[in-house]
Amino acid sequence: MNSIVLLKEVPDTETRIEVRGGAVVEEGIQYVVNPYDEFALEEALKWQEQHGGKVTLLSLGPERARESILKGLAMGADEVYHLSAAEFQDGDAYATARALAAAVQKLGDYDAIFCGKQAVDDDNHAVGVMVAELLDLPHVSVVSKLDLNPDARTGRAERDIEGGKEVVEFPLPAVITAQKGLNEPRYPSFRGIRQARSKPFNEWTLADVGLGAGDVGAAGSRLEVVDILPPPERAPGRIVPGEPAEAAKEVVRLLRVEAKVI
Repeated sequence: MNSIVLLKEVPDTETRIEVRGGAVVEEGIQYVVNPYDEFALEEALKWQEQHGGKVTLLSLGPERARESILKGLAMGADEVYHLSAAEFQDGDAYATARALAAAVQKLGDYDAIFCGKQAVDDDNHAVGVMVAELLDLPHVSVVSKLDLNPDARTGRAERDIEGGKEVVEFPLPAVITAQKGLNEPRYPSFRGIRQARSKPFNEWTLADVGLGAGDVGAAGSRLEVVDILPPPERAPGRIVPGEPAEAAKEVVRLLRVEAKVI
């Protein structure tokens, strides 16, 4: 079973983000593999172990992302195709999906495309389903349980919904976006880390995917980010003095009159 996994590098959620002049200050930011994409990769590796085949990583991001992507190879993926050219960068979800879909078409020979349900940096939940639409493939989003039958070319997935579960059946190939709980991503072994740097790591350009500069990146985007603002500062806490009974009354008044939460 051949799978393509869409992998994105994102800032570590433990990193303190600073906004200056309407842009994120990148100095000092630690980058990691998008956590939801790790669930996607683990699922692809699991099905490869059961049915054989190949797991290919496909990533769009700057050259800096190479170190994060290597973790995917260390986990067990077979090869990487990295869209690292400057023209691919700074695009919206549509431009990113268009570039990834073109790369998938160039790669061909796949039974499933896996990716995380969202990237934790922009929370758009959009690229995976856009790739499916551009490739005219069925897609199942936010999957928490998956069963695939490569021989019959069918799949069955569960999705958590409010108050229950939804069961979906679909033909292969398909795009599957992974939710937390689908599996437990493995840690790269020492051997896997050593082998990662010897696995194929292919850098693709616009010409490789058959697109022009106006199709991708900022030039190919449908949305424009006009500003980035830090969250408003929280007001400092307040200590209410006095005897407990009187202080409790004052707290209730403040919650009702000022905070307006009761």
